[in-house]
Amino acid sequence: MQADQKQITRLLRTARGQLDGILKMVEDDRYCIDISTQLLAVESVLKKANRAILKAHMQHCVKQSFEEGHGEEKIEEILSILDKMSK
Repeated sequence: MQADQKQITRLLRTARGQLDGILKMVEDDRYCIDISTQLLAVESVLKKANRAILKAHMQHCVKQSFEEGHGEEKIEEILSILDKMSK
């Protein structure tokens, strides 16, 4: 992985901590809107981590594939991920 591993690890640990907090909120029967707000915060952190990983992938792996003459395969990978992200 070409992305900044420290940054990605920090973001994923933050998301994990937030999820643990949300589970506790559910167990404590907290207000639904408060839980939903926290879920949105986790989604935001995960999206940020995913963007960083995809950016590094495009800057390194995709670029290298084009230089080696087989970039079409990487384009299909990116399109597949973008399709999944939009669902």
